[in-house]
Amino acid sequence: MTEFRGGYVGTLLEVDLSRRRVVTAPLDPAVARRTLGGNGLGAEILWDEVGPGVDPLSAEAVLVVATGPLTGTPWPCSGRTEAVARSPLTGIYGDSNAGGTFGPELKFAGFDAVVVRGASETPVVLRIIDGKASIDNAADVWGLDTVETEIALRRRYASPGLHVASIGPAGERGVRFASIQATPNRSFGRCGLGAVMGAKGLKAIAVSGSRRVPIAEPGAFAALAKEMHSRVRANAMFPACSRYGTPGLVRVVNEIGRFPTRNFQNGEFSEAEAISGEALRERFFVEDAGCFACPVRCDKVYRISNGRFAGVETSSVEYETLNAFGAGLGNADLELILYANERCDRLGLDTISTGRAIGFAMELAERGIVSRSDLGGLDGTWGDEATILGLLEQIAAREGIGDVLAGGVRRAAVCLGAAAVPYAMEVKGMEIPAQDGRAQQSMGLAHVTSNRGADHLKAFPTLDETGSPDEVARRYGTRYLPEMADPHATRYKALLVKDGEDFGVVVDSVGVCKSGGTFVMAEIYWPEIAAGVSAATGWPLDEAELRDIGERTVNLTRAYNARLGITRADDRLPARFTREPSPARGALGEVAHAEELLDEYYALRGWDAACGWPTAATLERLGLYGARRALWGGSDG
Repeated sequence: MTEFRGGYVGTLLEVDLSRRRVVTAPLDPAVARRTLGGNGLGAEILWDEVGPGVDPLSAEAVLVVATGPLTGTPWPCSGRTEAVARSPLTGIYGDSNAGGTFGPELKFAGFDAVVVRGASETPVVLRIIDGKASIDNAADVWGLDTVETEIALRRRYASPGLHVASIGPAGERGVRFASIQATPNRSFGRCGLGAVMGAKGLKAIAVSGSRRVPIAEPGAFAALAKEMHSRVRANAMFPACSRYGTPGLVRVVNEIGRFPTRNFQNGEFSEAEAISGEALRERFFVEDAGCFACPVRCDKVYRISNGRFAGVETSSVEYETLNAFGAGLGNADLELILYANERCDRLGLDTISTGRAIGFAMELAERGIVSRSDLGGLDGTWGDEATILGLLEQIAAREGIGDVLAGGVRRAAVCLGAAAVPYAMEVKGMEIPAQDGRAQQSMGLAHVTSNRGADHLKAFPTLDETGSPDEVARRYGTRYLPEMADPHATRYKALLVKDGEDFGVVVDSVGVCKSGGTFVMAEIYWPEIAAGVSAATGWPLDEAELRDIGERTVNLTRAYNARLGITRADDRLPARFTREPSPARGALGEVAHAEELLDEYYALRGWDAACGWPTAATLERLGLYGARRALWGGSDG
């Protein structure tokens, strides 16, 4: 019999906002072992409770905020938390992962996960303090931005150390890519889960706790955690990542032609140097910052001292934001990017989708599909500050064309007419992040296979980004060289993506950071995660069991999407990527071959080649009997 010995608190908080009721419930140890927590737990709850007939913004929708067995422990980079719901942006499976300190604090407060159902008729705050929870009035903070909300709640509860996950005005107004902002200034950014909170009338979840995460084998776990911290720090990439964070990628990615420019018209930005991590640190750096138990401290605090944005101080300025509000908009003004980042965080907007929506509008203006009048008097030219900030505010307020863009580029294109559709850079309704799949074939495939829509962090294929033959050999063997390490080659890329997706699910479930585990460090892989989770929980988990868990969750989320009508036809990049060779020098004039790789990918997954669904045999093998019955019929086994 599976029992809890460590890693988990063993308790869920079930919240019914319609009835203003909170209930403490036990977490089933068998469920915890089968899913690990985080991503896996949220996906299972979503499958069980949110069927095709449930609108993402209805009271019947469910929001799950879940930690994993390593969250809040001394394991390196263990500050991650997963939020899961049906996405109001894409209409399919949605999740978002955030770092910082909120997730660890939730466990310190006595809960592995919070499951929110129903909707309140008036704004509320969910307060969780040391094993007890209450649903409190939030009328006084409704309408405030996320920073103001956190300050107000800390004052209200006389708790300077309160950890808060809140929405801003964008979430309140139902912007379909609204984010949830979590202490300290971290984002559950993708999939529009802030709009889910807004529809439920849930302004914030405020958490404080004094407990510590139990560890089954404290001596063994402490030794492993210490070794992992040492290995992370000793890695050759540690100094650069620690110094610059993800903004350090700008120069490298621009050189290989994978840096989206002007709504993906190019993969190379001539002014990339001006918005690089090096320029950012030289001009605006104040101090390092980091998430819970993180040796890397890749986050930074930046301050603008002079000029039109003097006094602006912000953090969590990532590579993605430098692209979304920089090259993606033809903008090389770092001060403008910093200000836009701060406005998005305060308003509760995903910087990726917001930037892409603005870039979409700018290209439509460039091509004469929308007029200056359509843009509310903005001229729409690339890099124009008034256009960038004006559209950002219009989106958050849902005013003018901002109300159209607030639905995401897929909906906006349909609304604006057939001429606009080719310029909506999305997959399954999700705006494509800052990678051009023409310059890195694995990334193009990753964008189309991700179960939450266009995404780089689900498969996180980095071994062929600039070529990592030593790491390819270590993980997969020399027989996969040189093709797997070549960004332009297609051979073995289906395997790279499939394995990355399975591992990514496990990382997002146990509660650690991908930057500390797969990309930056290449030090913490299947064996290390298995050893860490085993020592924390006392369960003898090996690599094979972890791989099964990862594969099971990927298949469950694909089955969830299949139940909503997703098929092979939806695993498709915009025509710009497959028909227009990239003009970037580093892309070598390539197009993306993602769709050509699907047969191989589906074969590795055990999915039907015609419809792109997990076969009955695959679902049976993974014990997903309910999913098998839902897709293919038959009785549970």
